[in-house]
Amino acid sequence: MKRYQAVKEQRTYVDRTLIFIVLFLLCFGLIMIYSASAYAAMRANEGSAFYLFSQAKATLIGLAAMVIVSRFDYHILRKLAWPAYGVSCIAVLLVLTPLGMTKNGARRWLNIMGQSLQPAEICKVGVIVFFAAYICANLKRISKASGFLQTMLLTFLPCALVYFVTDNLSTAIIIFCIVYIMLFVASEKSIWYILGAVAVAGLALLMVYVVENNIIPAEMSFRLNRIKAWRNPEAYASSTSYQTLQALYSIGSGGFLGKGLGQSTQKLGYIPEAQNDMIFSIICEELGMFGALAVMLLFILLIWHFMMIANNAPDLFGSLLVTGVMTHFAVQVVLNIAVVTNTLPNTGITLPFISYGGTSTLFLLTEVGIVLSVSRSIRFE
Repeated sequence: MKRYQAVKEQRTYVDRTLIFIVLFLLCFGLIMIYSASAYAAMRANEGSAFYLFSQAKATLIGLAAMVIVSRFDYHILRKLAWPAYGVSCIAVLLVLTPLGMTKNGARRWLNIMGQSLQPAEICKVGVIVFFAAYICANLKRISKASGFLQTMLLTFLPCALVYFVTDNLSTAIIIFCIVYIMLFVASEKSIWYILGAVAVAGLALLMVYVVENNIIPAEMSFRLNRIKAWRNPEAYASSTSYQTLQALYSIGSGGFLGKGLGQSTQKLGYIPEAQNDMIFSIICEELGMFGALAVMLLFILLIWHFMMIANNAPDLFGSLLVTGVMTHFAVQVVLNIAVVTNTLPNTGITLPFISYGGTSTLFLLTEVGIVLSVSRSIRFE
């Protein structure tokens, strides 16, 4: 009598759902960018599809980068940790050189052969790669006070450069959150990180109280003035809160099902550069609360898949890489939607894959490529 023995085959894990979500968000983003920017592009004597074609070009380059990065063994990045950290800091400092370029009154870009590049986006990827490797190499030390302080000093350097050189507080906050969550995941004494987060929240509330009661005059800083405008937007309707109020009008007029794709009125010059940070308000106006909830659900699913890959990564380095990418996406999505809905004070932050921004899309897709590289190392029977 013949005996048959089942042979278990190990296969590479490919997260097709993750790829589908990314592609869907990219296509949806291109549609919304065209809808939100066509009027502004024509007023600037450009073709109505000017912003669409520019974003589509960056998206194609980003998709190529995602595919290429996903085919490499992610362990190579561990050897590039210190170079990645150095390049991140140098790229930000280059803004101070003749390569620096000013847009809308802010000097945050580099002019590389006629193409604009935002070094803060390079810094985010470099920080993820560096601290994933650094934490793995110093796993025992970061649980001690000295090791934790040393890690924080390394974190404050790129944050300080981004803040003081490019005057970009929101990106500095994102970079800090990325490292903080990576440390929280890797550390055995997570209670200290929870207490630290509570302390930061307490300081934020204290700052709001100080500004509200004029203990520190808001006029001393435009950021303090933004806090006051956030608390009482109607009082600053013609200045600081103008964009926020127009976004709220846009959200309110959309109702549940929206006015219909392309039917927004707020994009007709009322919301400045609606295709950028405030594009979520145009989604709410044209597609209603239903469309807005669908977009948020897609981002929740995207972050959930990142978390599943991080939990099943074959080693700590891969897990921390995915954790850094997951934190980047999560913080950026939450900040953007919170700002548009006036839940937080106004600050410039884009909605991943949907807001106009070639550099952001390029490096976000590169990060997705890193996640896919880690997922390819997962084996299942």
